[in-house]
Amino acid sequence: MCRKDGDASLSRPRLVVVAALGTSQTLAWASSYYLPAVLARPISAAIAVPSSWVFAAFSAALLIAAIAGPMVGRMIDRHGGRGVLVLSNVVLACGLAALACVTGPVSLFGAWAILGIGMALGLYDAGFATLTALYGAGARGPITGITLLAGFASTLSWPLSSFLDHAAGWRGACLVWAALNLLVGLPVNRFLLPQPARAAHRSHAARASVGWKPRREMLLLAFVFAAAWFVTGSMAAHLPSLLELAGATPFAAIAAAALVGPAQVAARIFEFVILRRIHPLVSARLAATLHPIGAAALSLMGAAGAVPFAALYGAGNGLLTIARGTVPLAIFGPHAYGERTGLIGAPARAAQALAPLTFGLLLDAMGLGAVAISASLCLAALAALLFLRASAAVRFRSSEQPD
Repeated sequence: MCRKDGDASLSRPRLVVVAALGTSQTLAWASSYYLPAVLARPISAAIAVPSSWVFAAFSAALLIAAIAGPMVGRMIDRHGGRGVLVLSNVVLACGLAALACVTGPVSLFGAWAILGIGMALGLYDAGFATLTALYGAGARGPITGITLLAGFASTLSWPLSSFLDHAAGWRGACLVWAALNLLVGLPVNRFLLPQPARAAHRSHAARASVGWKPRREMLLLAFVFAAAWFVTGSMAAHLPSLLELAGATPFAAIAAAALVGPAQVAARIFEFVILRRIHPLVSARLAATLHPIGAAALSLMGAAGAVPFAALYGAGNGLLTIARGTVPLAIFGPHAYGERTGLIGAPARAAQALAPLTFGLLLDAMGLGAVAISASLCLAALAALLFLRASAAVRFRSSEQPD
């Protein structure tokens, strides 16, 4: 007897789904979020604008992604994530093709606006919502799995973008990334990701707009992730220069900063093997403490603290990336998960977009003292997490059972 596509997909092994989504997430991050680090300078030189304009266009793209996030989440809640992720590959390819054709500021901002929509459709929030639509409350393990794979996105993006820039120019690099989205990302998302059973028949609770209910928990988590992602955006743009201000040589600063990626992956493995047995709030609280501990080491030890600072920041960031998907799932349950994470994540994306400029100004004004600001934000996030209780999940879900 033939089965419907949604029902047949249920037999697909989780390992296949995690590997497929991890692969497409790696490509999506590599071809969008990590692109400016390598291509901003050649793009600005070619179209005769300051490189800061390229980063301004990138920041605008992140703001667009923040605005579009809740709508994308609602789409996944109602219809599953496969179609949304397939669309993300098409939109990212169009944005990259447009970026390859830019000739001035207007077309530059236009291309990044398209990429912003693609990022809303295709990065972690969409991936987490897709897994939750498939596996419900059991999505924590798969969420950790895709972050393990996509943790290597910068490892793929930066060397490959640099190689393509030298081999074919930055325009050619953009076109290659566009082709990879269409020839690799799109087929992987279309043919290896299943549709959730009865996605179109979800409960009234999932179809209705959830807004900011319950307000207290939603606002606390929105603040937690906005504070964390401000730190992430700041460190991504300024970590080597921050370490140099602490007394490290340029080579030592780059070497220490290179530890961030391995530390992220190591922390995610630790979460998958050890911490998955406890409530994700505990993992999130642990993550929020690591950057302040590293900041204290950097302040007290100077250049000698560069390595522990980078490693602790990377580990904390790796755990917080998982927490962004797992803590809302544990607190609110799987119903309307996509819209909730879109709302919670919108302030985080906005903070991340503004972080490079804001933290740069803080560095200019305060020098190494700026790290006290980032540490304080993490401690404030920890305080907010301490106000959340695992029992909130029981109280909330018992009042929000579907009809």
